[in-house]
Amino acid sequence: MEKYLLGLDAGNTVIKAVIFDRTGREVAYAGEEGHSRMPHPGHVERDLGELWANARRVIRTCLDKAGIAASDIAAIGCAGHGNGLYALDRAGEPLIGIQSLDTRATGLVEEWAAQHVGDRTYPLARQRPWPSQTPTLLAWLKRHRPELFQRIGTVFFSKDFVVNRLTGKRVSEVSDMSGAGLLDLAGRRYDKTLMEAYGLGDCMDLLPPLIESADIAGTVTEEVARETGLAAGTPVIGGLFDVVASALGSGVSRTGSASIIAGTWSINQVIIDGPDLDGPVFMSSTFDRTRYMAMENSATSAANLEWLVREFFEGEHEEGVSPFDACCAFAAAVEPAADDPLYHPYLYGAQQDGHARAGFYGIAGWHTKGHLVRALLEGVAFGHRHHIETIRKAGATFDEAVLSGGGSRSKLWPQIFADVLGVPVTVAVSRETGALGAAIAAGTGVGLFADFTEGANAMVRVERHYRPNGALAAHYNRRYALYKDITEAMTPLWRRLSASEPRAADAAA
Repeated sequence: MEKYLLGLDAGNTVIKAVIFDRTGREVAYAGEEGHSRMPHPGHVERDLGELWANARRVIRTCLDKAGIAASDIAAIGCAGHGNGLYALDRAGEPLIGIQSLDTRATGLVEEWAAQHVGDRTYPLARQRPWPSQTPTLLAWLKRHRPELFQRIGTVFFSKDFVVNRLTGKRVSEVSDMSGAGLLDLAGRRYDKTLMEAYGLGDCMDLLPPLIESADIAGTVTEEVARETGLAAGTPVIGGLFDVVASALGSGVSRTGSASIIAGTWSINQVIIDGPDLDGPVFMSSTFDRTRYMAMENSATSAANLEWLVREFFEGEHEEGVSPFDACCAFAAAVEPAADDPLYHPYLYGAQQDGHARAGFYGIAGWHTKGHLVRALLEGVAFGHRHHIETIRKAGATFDEAVLSGGGSRSKLWPQIFADVLGVPVTVAVSRETGALGAAIAAGTGVGLFADFTEGANAMVRVERHYRPNGALAAHYNRRYALYKDITEAMTPLWRRLSASEPRAADAAA
């Protein structure tokens, strides 16, 4: 009898459950949106009880839709958004969930930059502190919420929390821990010197036992089996940092392959053979037991379109047409022109600048909503281009990319990416690349595949190809230069705006 794989994807907002067969065919899907809480400006949190309740529901719904015996599921893999801070208390109960959109620690990052803390962390973790990075948030809690900090028993990530609830095991794995700057990357282990650089030398006991991504973390408990319909004893692997899972689930598995994810975050990553490049990048994560993923990321991607739709376009579309498709239709009707508006995608700050803010520039009376939507789509692509240039300057090379995430679902946006980046762009058939990557890793963990590459070859199929339009190369080069000039001009003004009154995040503490 055919064995199936269950992939879970615990993002910043939605948790999804997808059952795949061994060819990558999607057998059933269920998803449920959670609620973020913003108790103070810059604070973005979620209720962990709600996350687990949603996880239970989507698993049961997915199983019911699939119409298969739970015992036919060979293994479960879970992906989840990286960084943020998901903590259990010392009794193993949910304590706090801070999402990776949180910017409360911006002031601490600036303080550490002046003290050159990044010069101590980068040689070990290949990462400098940034606002929603896990150790930065932990250090912020230690300083500003000492009563809560003292109750922390385990530092987790979103998918680790789900794995913990499924199995009862207190473990994490190398892709998320390295992506958060918590590992000696070359040694693939925790390091007290690194933790001391963050001011967390006394917190080593908060870090759970470390396993490889495809190692079996535990098995589904009897209680969880009753709550979800899963079969007790089903293996659950350690799982993957969601950006690594999405790369794998879109077919990026060979050294030198590039993955671009237009989701809540702008993710730009290339697989490399070792942890070092010729220059610095934002972060590096382990990809499998021997290779690494060099990344340039920021919260500057498709979340911008989600905001635009939510605030201005809800209800402005025909029945049966998604508001996102309607937005892209407005943009597709616009012929690119030299005087089109520009957009900065900094709704949640820039990579190393929590003060940065989004904005439209150069709007004239003859511009329409289509011009504004197209400016936003281009602005997000310019943000990705900035990150990709950094990766290339560091020495990573590639000549094509695979696009995934919500932005890949549009027929227009991938073409804009190809034109702005100047490289061919491919989109895979599966829309649920994070869950598929987790499923591939689960299949690898129980021996259905020899390694990630064999699993990707078996389960990933290509849907669309986009080639850059050479006639627009000069147009986009000019607009990208203007985009960067405006960023440089606005940077001191954003800081003046933030400095006009005390930071709410620190005042709230």
